[in-house]
Amino acid sequence: MTEALVVLCTAPTVEVAAGLARALVEARLAACGNVVPGLRSVYRWQGKVEDEAEVLLVLKTTRERFPALRDELLRRHPYQVPEVLALPVEAGSAAYLEWLSAQVT
Repeated sequence: MTEALVVLCTAPTVEVAAGLARALVEARLAACGNVVPGLRSVYRWQGKVEDEAEVLLVLKTTRERFPALRDELLRRHPYQVPEVLALPVEAGSAAYLEWLSAQVT
């Protein structure tokens, strides 16, 4: 297992997701962020099943930087309870993993 993490976060619009990605990359909390439009989320919220268009934000960071990334994401996000899920990276290209680590230190 590596020290890299992939962080998933949904957002209401491409603009919001891109703004979050830019802020986190500029703060060196994420090496990069991918904005994936066209997501449809079905979930239960406040006792009601919702069906909404959303955007997926995929962020790459390290275990060390995750707490700060999470806190900043929660501070900036427009949702009351945003999705913030960190998934471990089992393996990857050595050159990419080195680049990722260098971007968040």
